[in-house]
Amino acid sequence: MYHTIGFIGTGNMGSAVAWAAARSGLAQTILLANRTPAKAEALAAELPGAALSTNEEIAHTAKLIFLGVKPQMMASVLEQIAPALEERTDRFLLVTMAAGLTCRRILDMAGLDCPVIRMMPNTPAAIGKGVVQYCGQRATMDELDSFAALIAPAGLVDLVSEGSIDAASAVSGCGPAFVYLMIEALADGGVACGLPRAKAQAYAAQMVEGAARMVLESGQHPGALKDAVCSPGGTTIQGVRALEERGFRAAAMDAVIAAYEKTLKLR
Repeated sequence: MYHTIGFIGTGNMGSAVAWAAARSGLAQTILLANRTPAKAEALAAELPGAALSTNEEIAHTAKLIFLGVKPQMMASVLEQIAPALEERTDRFLLVTMAAGLTCRRILDMAGLDCPVIRMMPNTPAAIGKGVVQYCGQRATMDELDSFAALIAPAGLVDLVSEGSIDAASAVSGCGPAFVYLMIEALADGGVACGLPRAKAQAYAAQMVEGAARMVLESGQHPGALKDAVCSPGGTTIQGVRALEERGFRAAAMDAVIAAYEKTLKLR
């Protein structure tokens, strides 16, 4: 069990990871700090074992220091807490979830030589259905394993090479937004055909969840599962034809590639 972990930044990603850590039961105390204190205060009121804190207190006391800030804010945050980190004589780890910033870049910004874990979560981690890729620099395997156990309630937690983490994030980190667009569009189609909005949205969302479970649990290729729904001369194949005419698959591929290329620019 970790005595104390801290979150500097409690936005969507930081909050999602904090919830996962709280559910693990492996942290005795969870300290929360945010540029807008009211946001951290609201999360602290809901999160078991959590307390409102400051960046400096977290830098002084936390074993794991989660940096839930945007890439463009990272340098200023690390500059602010660097004096407190430099005073420490115990071992601590910085955990970054900023897109595009490598472990080496985090160390350069901080001016330190401490262990760093880089993680890329997505927002469904808040409900235990997320994906988290992670890698480390100067962290031991025991430390990486302990980190994975701490955030295991987030969902799928996968150790990857740092060279793969940006591409992985473009799929699973950005992907929920793409899927939400699809759910909204399918619901709009149902409304156009006469369904009530609430029912159309519920049907679309449940269908996406079920289709995803089929891919994960059956082990079949998505193309084979698609073919099983498309009866000869039936309704589904006509819908597939309409999607193909409008470049559905190419658009989805381009969305991932665009997100990946933007991530590279953040370096």
